[in-house]
Amino acid sequence: MTPEWVAEATGGRLHPGGGPVRDLHWHSGQVGEGFLFVALPGSRAHGREFAGEALAKGASLVLSDRPGRATVEVEDPYKALIRLGRALRDLFPGPVVAVGGSSGKTTAKEALAQGLGFPAPEGNQNTAPPLARFFLKLPQEAPGAVVELGVDRVGEMAELMELARPDLAVLTALGEEHLLAFGDLKGVVEEEMGLLKAPMALVSQQAKEVLLAFGHRVDWPTYGFGQATFRGEGLELLPQESRFRYRGLPVRVPYPGLGPALGALAAMAAAEVLGWDLLEVAERLAHLRLPPGRMERREIGGVVFLNDAYNANPLSVKAGLAWLAAQPGRKWAVLGEMRELAEKALELHLEVAEEAARLGLTPLYLGPFAKAQAALGGEAVEDLEAALAWLKARVRPGDLVYLKASRAVGLERILELWDA
Repeated sequence: MTPEWVAEATGGRLHPGGGPVRDLHWHSGQVGEGFLFVALPGSRAHGREFAGEALAKGASLVLSDRPGRATVEVEDPYKALIRLGRALRDLFPGPVVAVGGSSGKTTAKEALAQGLGFPAPEGNQNTAPPLARFFLKLPQEAPGAVVELGVDRVGEMAELMELARPDLAVLTALGEEHLLAFGDLKGVVEEEMGLLKAPMALVSQQAKEVLLAFGHRVDWPTYGFGQATFRGEGLELLPQESRFRYRGLPVRVPYPGLGPALGALAAMAAAEVLGWDLLEVAERLAHLRLPPGRMERREIGGVVFLNDAYNANPLSVKAGLAWLAAQPGRKWAVLGEMRELAEKALELHLEVAEEAARLGLTPLYLGPFAKAQAALGGEAVEDLEAALAWLKARVRPGDLVYLKASRAVGLERILELWDA
């Protein structure tokens, strides 16, 4: 990108001294030679305070609301970044698939990307800055692209849709999330529905039921293991993998649980919509690799751990518990706090505990709601160290231990400390 092109794309005023841009970042510590430094406001400081540092590190250009050398001056750097991302996306000729929803987004994104053979951002880079960077670095010859759109405030989905302009949207699931911003499930639904403004969309059966419950028409095709437009059949949720059939083709995913199976089904449905070879997609899905913390299986000293603790909300926890309850042998559920549930936090944590009891499970709970949850069946401990000691006293080789909590809890540390 030339400085002139960046200025035109963002509607900014170009100050002299800039050079060609080959990459971009919004953190001055990540900037190098040939970068565009996007000076965004942060929680503790504004990026414009670090423009000089970025230029000293070799940045070719700065996008800021302050004038300066080698700077594209704009009124609002974040809105300018959206415009820049959109201009970069418009240069890409292939189809773009966008994934959204309350849970299962990253798993579905990886299944879609790896199944279809499309590039995608790593991990859960699902906000405007990394998406703009992704489109800058996206090879023009790529057959397509998959992006994840993550929202935690009102209006963010509209911004991300403006940037990504997907040809096909996939809505994975709808449930309580980020309630500090959205208030309740209705608020979540209204925000996530912005994804469905894409020219084509696929909606999970679960999301369809929620949409109907809130009085919305569901004219989009659905996917799921039931009466869906794009239907998976013969679902087997095995201890180490998941299997199903799609249009008569066997599909195998090397991860247990409903989430990976639904992600693979979304990939098969999207492949059919886009006209991709279904057999090739199924063969790629057999080698699917997910980021850590998503139904990640590890065996330590004969004990099998399922680390599903990258994130958690009521919807994803209940799905994990349903899978665990169906597994043979001795099993243990370790459930930590689900964050960002605002004033409904206690109610929703008790709802999860009720579901665990209904399934015949007696989890080990930790966190601020642990004692209230354990009163419905189970045990409560105060912290990770106590949880580790409790498990060490009871778990034997051959047992299955399922770990689930919001990422900030750090429940995966149990794995790190198990042999320490």
